[in-house]
Amino acid sequence: MEASAPISFAIPAIDAGSELLHLGLRENNTLDVPPGAPGSPASWYTGSPTPGESGPSVLLGHVDDSIGEPGVFADLPDLVEGDEITVDREDGSTAAFIVTKAEQYGKNDFPTLEVYGNTDQAELRLITCDGYNEETGEYEDNYVVYAALEE
Repeated sequence: MEASAPISFAIPAIDAGSELLHLGLRENNTLDVPPGAPGSPASWYTGSPTPGESGPSVLLGHVDDSIGEPGVFADLPDLVEGDEITVDREDGSTAAFIVTKAEQYGKNDFPTLEVYGNTDQAELRLITCDGYNEETGEYEDNYVVYAALEE
């Protein structure tokens, strides 16, 4: 597919979806993340290909919001291989992806190249926090869903 910025996504299997913000990197070269307020949408990382283009397009979303309610990506761990994710694009087209796998990674052991590295085909990565530590009040892991463009 030709480049076209994403406007929204939907995951019917877990009844998830939202409009998509377009966010890049912060001054310290870390990913800018969507706001944490209740009802906040997911975002597309503008440094990644647009969904449907060759390479891994990256969507980021919260597992919960600032008041502890489920966020837009709260149910990502419920996805299974074969579930569909659709992304509506500015050119009026829809890119449909099929989940191929999902992994939980410690933030200190995050496989940057596997998640963000170039691919031969159009792929999608959905990333959220995971591994909540009640003692620290912090998430120690990331959860990543991998999906390939449906042919």
